[in-house]
Amino acid sequence: MSTTQRHSDTGRITLTHLVKEFAGRDGLTRAVDDVNLETSPGEFITLLGPSGCGKTTTLRMVAGFETPTSGEITLDGADVTRLTPDKRPMAMVFQSYALFPHLSVYDNIAYGLRLRKMDKAGIDEAVQSVMTSMDLVRFAKRAPNQLSGGQQQRVALARAMVMRPKVLLFDEPLSNLDAKLRVQMRSEIRSVQQRLGITALYVTHDQDEAMALSDRIVVMNHGRIEQIGTPDEIYRQPATVFVADFIGSANFLDPGRVSLVDGVARVDVLGTQRELPAAPGCDEASSHVVLVRPESVVVRAARADAAGETVHGSQGRILAAVFYGSLVEYEIDTDAGTIVAEVTDPDPDQILAEGDVVTIDFPPSRGRLLPA
Repeated sequence: MSTTQRHSDTGRITLTHLVKEFAGRDGLTRAVDDVNLETSPGEFITLLGPSGCGKTTTLRMVAGFETPTSGEITLDGADVTRLTPDKRPMAMVFQSYALFPHLSVYDNIAYGLRLRKMDKAGIDEAVQSVMTSMDLVRFAKRAPNQLSGGQQQRVALARAMVMRPKVLLFDEPLSNLDAKLRVQMRSEIRSVQQRLGITALYVTHDQDEAMALSDRIVVMNHGRIEQIGTPDEIYRQPATVFVADFIGSANFLDPGRVSLVDGVARVDVLGTQRELPAAPGCDEASSHVVLVRPESVVVRAARADAAGETVHGSQGRILAAVFYGSLVEYEIDTDAGTIVAEVTDPDPDQILAEGDVVTIDFPPSRGRLLPA
């Protein structure tokens, strides 16, 4: 959880056995399958997963744009499952921004307050305040088509913020921006959300966004939740192969015969017996893989075999070396298969080349046994 002080005790969303089915030619398709989740007030939660995993459908049910087939949605203990969107104290920021092209920036932001019949002085005070916080005052009289993509995004965010909702909902709001602006805007979104202490539910398929923004990440697959955890837990302690593969890069190695004692696995990997932490759900009767992140692989130059014979054990040959500036990524052919390694801040004189023979290893604490 973030250490930022929360400004409100409201905004606790609870999803209980949430299910959504859609009718199709082949019968019913379950887009969301028994989702259970509880947020804390002021928490930033990201729903992360590939296209079709159910994350957007879940968000739309929370917003009121989709009706659950079964299950319950509560906000601060009150059942909102059947309420229409306008009856829920929430605001949504869409991927398309959905700004009114015929209205100025000021009028776009003020639109929702006018629907609430707020007095003119109250509207002006609220709009000026949010425009100041979002650095939009100088654009107040402009039309949306006179703004850049990032400026339009800020207007959409300001229009949501000015309503002072209990919950902010984001449906992939940064996907239309270029990479540099996306980084800038996600920092802005996080800063504003923390400053106001509003609970946020954010949908994305971008791992970097999820890691940078979230107090907790909900990884979804085929309509179900695979794992809920902090960014650090999701990356370093994935519960399943899907989570490990979806978040960041991963090597999966055959552990051979596995013995388990008190959550510690004894395996034989890269020609060496070693003890690794094991994910919950591992048992000796099942199949397993060992997860090793590329940055945990230690690569050292080895003496080349003049006879060209096959290299065994913890040695391999470099198939490719790609320089990215801050790191070099190696693809290494080994008896255990192709292993990817990343060396950060490489010394130019020590960058290895295609065909070089290397030894590879990893600290046992940085490996993890997962159910296959």
